[in-house]
Amino acid sequence: MLGQVDRSIECYEEGLKIQIEALGDTDPRVGETCRYLAEAHVQAMQFERAEELCKKTLEIHRAHSEPASLEEAADRRLMALICEAKGDYESALEHLVLASMAMIANGQENEVAAIDVSIGNIYMSLCRFDEAVFSYQKALTVLKSSKGDNHPSVASIFVRLADLYHRTGKIRESKSYCENSLRIYVKPVPGTTAEEISGGLTEISAIYESMDEPEEALKLLQKAMKLLEDKPGQQSTIAGIEARMGVMFCMLGRYEEARISFESAIVKLRASGEKKSPFFGVVLNQMGLACVQLFKIDEAAELFEEARGILEQECGPCHQDTLGVYSNLAATYDAMGRVEDAIEILEYVLKLREEKLGIANPDFEDEKRRLTELLKEAGRTRDRKAKSLENLIDRNSKKTKKEGTKRWGSLGFRL
Repeated sequence: MLGQVDRSIECYEEGLKIQIEALGDTDPRVGETCRYLAEAHVQAMQFERAEELCKKTLEIHRAHSEPASLEEAADRRLMALICEAKGDYESALEHLVLASMAMIANGQENEVAAIDVSIGNIYMSLCRFDEAVFSYQKALTVLKSSKGDNHPSVASIFVRLADLYHRTGKIRESKSYCENSLRIYVKPVPGTTAEEISGGLTEISAIYESMDEPEEALKLLQKAMKLLEDKPGQQSTIAGIEARMGVMFCMLGRYEEARISFESAIVKLRASGEKKSPFFGVVLNQMGLACVQLFKIDEAAELFEEARGILEQECGPCHQDTLGVYSNLAATYDAMGRVEDAIEILEYVLKLREEKLGIANPDFEDEKRRLTELLKEAGRTRDRKAKSLENLIDRNSKKTKKEGTKRWGSLGFRL
């Protein structure tokens, strides 16, 4: 509840060991602790361990409960969340359908509607938009009937539909749904929590950001953060909002405010035990880019170096985020006059692309050009071995990166 996820995990792990020793590894109480621990790992974005624990929880509950029990349904919803986070959408969909069947069997109409929303989210990730709309509308009918037109759960579906219509190019419909949801969040029904409103505002801000309206997105993020400031256990959430605000400040050219926002997010993420997560590495990279714009090159280099260590460990050297940090670090070393260090990084990146990723990526030619310029400056030539034909074909060239790549000045910095 205090947002100290790492300490929470340590305590749950110790408690789980004692329970297993005393009760055996199939006792329902062990399953309950496994679930708590899985949820904590999800919060820390450690999805492999979360999946392992959730599978164990599911096995225990299936052994001790009736078929299609509420416990099994809850476990499957958590498993679906984990699968979705890992990009395994088909498995997530399978777990949600089974959870929905269990809830229907137990007469849990509102829970079925909530699962329908999650199913709609999966369909949207799979670009099955018509099926997503059907799931959302089905849930909307139930929730309006049971909770009223102005309930935050209704607003949350409006947000989902706004996102869907934005993705399909129907901007007018998207804005209409955004406005409908905002009307509910501005005058929420009694019992609506600050967390619900803040989460809704944050999601709407992401849609406005996608519409290239950063000022409106920033206003919503500021409101969302203010709602959570005095709430316990919300440090990680606030850090996420601050990181998003930092991005908005950068888009608006307000780099000092961006740096302050990123710095505040980083302090909270360190305190909450997320200092080894990929998200933390990405935030470090973003703060480094803000520092570059402020000509704080030494500080930027330190941030990029820390980000590189985290992303190499958590994502691997071939991940796009890791490659982006390599490029930024090389550009920073170049700006600092550390030409040999910059050359070493770019040679490593080009080797990775040639041997593992293929060279049909536009970044390859950019990095090759930058390396050639640095080698000329250093009075050297590139030692290049001939590569097989396989490496001339980028197997991932048909995949498009959602955000694209933005250039930061003449040095080739990358988001």
